[in-house]
Amino acid sequence: MKLRSHAPVQLQALRSGSSWSGAGSARASAPPSPAVLEESPSVPRCPVSAGVATSGRGAREGRSIPSASFSTVTDMLLNELTDGVDIDQVLMVRAAERRQRRDGGDYLRLQLGDRTGAVVCMVWEELADVEELARPGTAVQVCGRYTVHPRFGPQINLRALELATPGSFDARELLDGPAREIEQMEGEIRELLATIQEPHLRALLERVFGESSQTWAGYRVAPAAKHYHQAYRHGLLEHCLGVAQAVSAISATFPGIDRDVAVTGALLHDIGKLDAYTDAGAGDRMIDLTDAGRLHGEIALGYYRIRRAIEDIEHFPPELAQAVGHIILSHHGTLEHGSPVVPCTREATLVHMIDNLGGRLGSFDRLEKELAPGRRWSGFDRALGGGAFFAARDGEQASIAEPATADRQAA
Repeated sequence: MKLRSHAPVQLQALRSGSSWSGAGSARASAPPSPAVLEESPSVPRCPVSAGVATSGRGAREGRSIPSASFSTVTDMLLNELTDGVDIDQVLMVRAAERRQRRDGGDYLRLQLGDRTGAVVCMVWEELADVEELARPGTAVQVCGRYTVHPRFGPQINLRALELATPGSFDARELLDGPAREIEQMEGEIRELLATIQEPHLRALLERVFGESSQTWAGYRVAPAAKHYHQAYRHGLLEHCLGVAQAVSAISATFPGIDRDVAVTGALLHDIGKLDAYTDAGAGDRMIDLTDAGRLHGEIALGYYRIRRAIEDIEHFPPELAQAVGHIILSHHGTLEHGSPVVPCTREATLVHMIDNLGGRLGSFDRLEKELAPGRRWSGFDRALGGGAFFAARDGEQASIAEPATADRQAA
């Protein structure tokens, strides 16, 4: 693999043929022999630094291979790629993790993605140089071949890697986002806030969602998760608004539910994610857990944030504070899922159920975006515990007899 970089980052090119990548060999103790990497003369090569052979027969013999542009090299969204396609396009580095091989050496697992999904590749040598170039949140120009391993799934076999030239790509093609405009969601949350009648809850919500509130500034751009649902900028607003709207509607259906408490708890149940996740508002950073998120967890962080806000409101009723705090503490539903207590009130039970439903349906949204055109089944998904099925969309034709890839991957 050949590293290429733009100033100010200056990295030495990797030795010809010294690196190899491929998700299918994640468990191998060493990279495959050079013969495995030999390129067929009929396969177009991505343009690399002039006159430098990066792999194959020319690299092993020390000969120069002229570089050139090939119109057959693909630049498509990841969910449109098929097995064996050569690519030369910009992708976002989602993660770069150094791992240990069976023989004791290290390798680097890269996760590269666009707005439709992600794909992995393994780098076996020159790890420090690749780590310097491919930092999470960085847009990189990726040259290689997209393949689908029968056991390990999609992967990219890298031939060259460089920092993407500023202005050469549309960031919206690399980062996922909500289906609705942020202005629409902000308007809807203001409408919902106006329906809260209890004065102390209104005061609490004003402290959190007031136009000049620092908490609101973070809330409107924060992600809802790291992986499974609404893991993008404005995801927290989208998720909590959807949960609160559903809770508001259902509160009128079942007797005995305090709607103001339930809606307040729904809007605040994930507030701890402001402290638990890195700031996704910058747009060029990947979502990760903060030190506080790892040490305390988002539930405890959210509870103490709201508890401090309540203590600053004069004469806030203790029982009301207890009811809202219980929703935050119990919204994961069970102890094994991270809640220190299980839901013990109607309002907490309702918020937990709708929150869980919203998260699972959000996983369907994520999988549908990643689905290749014409496909109806996703692969196995950990959040759902299986594959997701989608009926044919927008006039697409899909075969009823499509293989059950989700079942095979689960096995």
